Amino acid sequence: MFDEKRAARHGLALTTAGLLALAGCSTGDAAAGESDTPAQDPGAYTGIEVLETYDHDPGSFTQGLELAEHPEFGTVLYESAGLYGESDIRITDPATGEVLASQDLPAEDFAEGLTLTGDAVWQITWQEHRAYKRDPATLDVVETVEYEGEGWGICYDGERLVMSDGSDTLTFRDPATFEETGTVAVADQAGQPVFSINELECGDGTVWANVWQTDRIIGIDPGSGTVQADIDASGLLSPEDAGGADVLNGIAKAEGEDEFYLTGKHWPKLFLVRFTA
Repeated sequence: MFDEKRAARHGLALTTAGLLALAGCSTGDAAAGESDTPAQDPGAYTGIEVLETYDHDPGSFTQGLELAEHPEFGTVLYESAGLYGESDIRITDPATGEVLASQDLPAEDFAEGLTLTGDAVWQITWQEHRAYKRDPATLDVVETVEYEGEGWGICYDGERLVMSDGSDTLTFRDPATFEETGTVAVADQAGQPVFSINELECGDGTVWANVWQTDRIIGIDPGSGTVQADIDASGLLSPEDAGGADVLNGIAKAEGEDEFYLTGKHWPKLFLVRFTA
């Protein structure tokens, strides 16, 4: 599994209190305007309904995606784009796909997921064992920390960071220091481990995850590690748009109830969808 990923990859919020609810638990807590419970049992979700379609930069090997409020640009998407020599972090306009600001990573870094806490953006790297803590307004690096293992996806549940490494394990980390605070193994309803957990989005007590190389999005109970929802997100791209695209990857909680932004690696489109039963 890891060899396949390496082969393929060498050839894919909110910072102000008043708008924390836009990005779900990834950027705030219940006191900031978020519900303590999901709109319905996450286990009821099995599919998606497309609400809107927007342009997205097909040059972006999307690794992380999160909706947030920027002090200058307003409501934006923070996006982490990967590949060696091409990795960056960018702020984009969700409605137009325009890149409003960006910063490149060193050529030796392969950027992976990102998430926003109250005062920072954390961006992780694949095999470089580095996480960058950035200023959410300027994207400037304010601190660099090291960690063990691979980095794939990351989100913030209002109290702790949740991180994936492509295995069946989620790792919890301190949002200020990035120190590991615990782990949980992820398994389906039959108790079988679920591997290739990639991009993450925390929201309403659930960790939503892309399953790498599939069109699946799963909803994980971070307390038990049990998969509560298994969503089929296939068929988003038209045959024409799918021609130069890679896999589904990129999930960000949107403003509406049960609504999310979805995209993928080298996808020319961004979709606003609603999870459905």
